[in-house]
Amino acid sequence: MSRIGGRNIVFAWIVGVVCAVVIGVLAFLTVPLVTTGIGLLGGGSSEAGADGGAETDGPGRCRDLYSEPLWAALQYTPGAALETSSDAPVSSAAALVDALAPAVRFTCTWTAEAGSISTTVAEVGTDAGSIAASALPAQGFSCSENGTRTFCSRTDGELVETIEAGDGRWVSTSQQGWHPERYSGRVGDAVFAAE
Repeated sequence: MSRIGGRNIVFAWIVGVVCAVVIGVLAFLTVPLVTTGIGLLGGGSSEAGADGGAETDGPGRCRDLYSEPLWAALQYTPGAALETSSDAPVSSAAALVDALAPAVRFTCTWTAEAGSISTTVAEVGTDAGSIAASALPAQGFSCSENGTRTFCSRTDGELVETIEAGDGRWVSTSQQGWHPERYSGRVGDAVFAAE
């Protein structure tokens, strides 16, 4: 085999190794961008555990609760982090939670420099809305009905609590210091969208 003049095998190997290293570094640097982009587009999820259950009516994971604008606002709040679990609802109405015993699908807990938000989606008895409407006003909640949904809310300084129930569905939110615009209404609409 004849060699082409002006070519140096050692130099070609060095250039090849440098190119391979550059490609490897670029691939390593793009991994966080790709996962963030997939999350913003609604595909894929780094959430585990309670998120991967069986198909049921309504949202099946935290990401399903949030419209694109709300998801972006939450994600880009300074210090924001999301944790998914199957923890019981965070609420000052502990007696009601115990009585209704919501079967938790998932709980989304956001923490940020501004404060924290805990939202629980669960299944309850079909009479949960009427029970909440009769029990919660004595604990400082104000309640209203919208079709088959009962919405109860309470504000105590920086704490805003909401409980919404109807048709066997439950969504409760506790916001401490961090209050994104219309958070509980938008989340409630996502839970009850299949009505």
